Amino acid sequence: MAPHAALAEAGADYELVLVERDEQGQSPPAFLELNPWGRVPVLEHGDLVLTESAAIVLHVAERFPDARLVPPPATRERSEVYRWLMHLTNTLQPAFLRWFYPERYTSDAVGEPAIRALEGESIARHLDRLDAELAERPWLVGDERTGADLFLFMLVRWGRRQEPPAWDRPHLRSHFKRLVERSGVRRMMEEQGLEIPPL
Repeated sequence: MAPHAALAEAGADYELVLVERDEQGQSPPAFLELNPWGRVPVLEHGDLVLTESAAIVLHVAERFPDARLVPPPATRERSEVYRWLMHLTNTLQPAFLRWFYPERYTSDAVGEPAIRALEGESIARHLDRLDAELAERPWLVGDERTGADLFLFMLVRWGRRQEPPAWDRPHLRSHFKRLVERSGVRRMMEEQGLEIPPL
């Protein structure tokens, strides 16, 4: 969602390609040639093949500076966007993945509920902290949305199945609503066939 939203927000000319896995969950051979890990997303830009969501968001930001997905180079704000983006992709996103797919992290089915419970608590703490961060400002950094905000938008949507849902936190809800009102984010949601929640 975040790289797709970045492309749409930047006004880039892009084509979406659906990657369908087989019954065993394997990606098609042609896709594995692009990304041997078999994971989405992958951005093809000329002869560049780029994987990893955060890297794609930063690439789009660099290629489309007028979209202001990152603050100007060599500023404190730019460094803070990097920090938030890395925190979200390296800390919160993996916690969600362990919560969604505990079976990937244990060979013991009995351990799956324990992993899910621990990760649920971890996710809640991170979401509470992010909610507090947004209490005094509309965006993670500065006065404009950045690529880090798009990444947070994606993870808050992932957290709709948490208890309580991620967007039940007042400042995360306001942040999510501000983003869902943006034309690029709405375009991404429509192109992915995602419902815009009635918040």
